[in-house]
Amino acid sequence: MTDLLPFVLLIAGTFLFAGLVKGVIGLGLPTVSMGLLGLAMPPVEAAAMLLVPSLVTNIWQLLAGPRFGALLRRLWPMMVGVVVGTLAGSGIIAGTAAHAATAGLGAALVLYAVVGLMKLRLCIPPGAERWAGPLVGAVTGLVTGATGVFVIPAVPYLGSLGLERDDLVQALGLSFTVSTFALAGGLALHGALPLAITGTSLLALLPALAGMALGGWLRARVRPETFRLCFFLGLLALGGELLWRGVA
Repeated sequence: MTDLLPFVLLIAGTFLFAGLVKGVIGLGLPTVSMGLLGLAMPPVEAAAMLLVPSLVTNIWQLLAGPRFGALLRRLWPMMVGVVVGTLAGSGIIAGTAAHAATAGLGAALVLYAVVGLMKLRLCIPPGAERWAGPLVGAVTGLVTGATGVFVIPAVPYLGSLGLERDDLVQALGLSFTVSTFALAGGLALHGALPLAITGTSLLALLPALAGMALGGWLRARVRPETFRLCFFLGLLALGGELLWRGVA
């Protein structure tokens, strides 16, 4: 019992906080949960743990917008790239190279934090989407398969398409939902989706949803830019720690 309590507190606290971040800024649940869980367990176990909370919260985000069909028709080549890349890269996180996976997770978090702090604003012309979408999807999938992090380069790319705010939130939900399904498929393909961890992932859904509700309440009371700055600085420190741990 004494060994179980710290584990339960770790899972509950991680997903409560990750849900809070997502509730405030609309993303970050897989990123935060992978980073924090990666300090206490192998990345492949952390990836399996986040599947149910990530899937449910992202489907919620996906279905909240009004233009699902139009976005799917526009972004389906990118989504195909995400699936192919994730299945191709999932052997890394599911393999025996735990240090490499930890270092990769840390590097992905650091890169995402730097991009966020620099507030880079790219602009992809409509004519380039035909080839840029599948390429970005494939690279995002490879990063997802190797580290369990869905955001690089998908988030900056989607932000460069000139979508309205509601459409962007829904597009992010679509990308994260597809990434979650693809990651689950990749882990299952390599026999790295144990039933026990999947059950724990189901229990982690409750604090994740509670965190999202709390984040929605907090969003009306704290400037999103202030929270975003703290979020990216925290990710930078967390990613640096994981990167150092993976290469040391």
